[in-house]
Amino acid sequence: MKIIKVRTKPAYEIEIRGGLLTDLAQDLKDRGYGDRYFLITDSNVRQLMAEDLLEMLREAGLPVEILSFPAGEASKNMATVVELARKMVQAGADRRSAIVAFGGGVTGDIAGFLASIYMRGIAYIQIPTTLLAQVDSSVGGKTGVDLPEGKNLLGTFYQPRRVYIDYAVLGLLPLREIRQGLAEVVKYGMIKSQRLFKYLERHSGEIMQLEPEPLEHIIAESCRIKAWVVSKDEKEAGLRRILNFGHTLGHAFEAASAWRLPHGEAVAVGMVAAAKISEKRGLISPEITHRLENLLTSLGLPVRLALELPVSEVLTYLRSDKKARSQWPVFVLVRDIGETVFDPEVPEAMVKEVAEELGCR
Repeated sequence: MKIIKVRTKPAYEIEIRGGLLTDLAQDLKDRGYGDRYFLITDSNVRQLMAEDLLEMLREAGLPVEILSFPAGEASKNMATVVELARKMVQAGADRRSAIVAFGGGVTGDIAGFLASIYMRGIAYIQIPTTLLAQVDSSVGGKTGVDLPEGKNLLGTFYQPRRVYIDYAVLGLLPLREIRQGLAEVVKYGMIKSQRLFKYLERHSGEIMQLEPEPLEHIIAESCRIKAWVVSKDEKEAGLRRILNFGHTLGHAFEAASAWRLPHGEAVAVGMVAAAKISEKRGLISPEITHRLENLLTSLGLPVRLALELPVSEVLTYLRSDKKARSQWPVFVLVRDIGETVFDPEVPEAMVKEVAEELGCR
């Protein structure tokens, strides 16, 4: 078991342990986060594991209701939030109630956003069930929903009371789903930890087999790095932007593919793109890019685009990036594995060249 402290305001802890869901009910009773609990999940997780968790919580004597919504990014909107909020009102939820977000990133974003605005804010707990959510979206307090005009345009910074990570649940997921989270783990190595990067290089086979010890290690190290970053920059005023490594072009690839390209795979290719741009800007040697490509390949992640995306669309999305300055994003590049630099002056022609090298047309 590992405990990671997130020193935001308020501070909270991340507990990481295989099989911890079996003890969750007693822990919630001991900590007393709410008089009543509302377990929020999506339709897939409800069928796969949430009903079992609900039964365990009720058997322990916890007053708990379950609310669900259709699985998928399409549900991440205000209509879903309002529907869930109305069901909570009808069930008698008050300011002493607490929300339990049980699912992947979409569930955490919706449930966290709802918790932040329901009766001006109630307690919530995160129980992420995908590797991507465990190492990324469940840590840091970002919540939000989409608008037709773009993703995460409505949202809040609102910290959970606690995050419970049970990596045993990952065995229920398809391998491709696991890989989406591994892309984020590689990112943490690239931006902040040569040690983590080397560990991934040495243990990729065991990680792909979901061996408990290496799995716990990489989750804990990823959470530790993100916790350190968000404790220094809770509301993304500066340092937190290093977490965008691989995401600037990755998000553009996702958008240009009409979201057919999974997030982790887009980020993997986005990291290769960022490394190649770093090379062309004279920051790193080709050897570092090759190490990144080799590691991604060993984890079953792509280093080139599987879809032939129009480079003009990719550039259009980059210009409209919500973090852009003067209609062009600040790129997070690397000087070395574990050392980043912000570059607001990457030439568009260079980005176009790299995107075409990676499969854009």
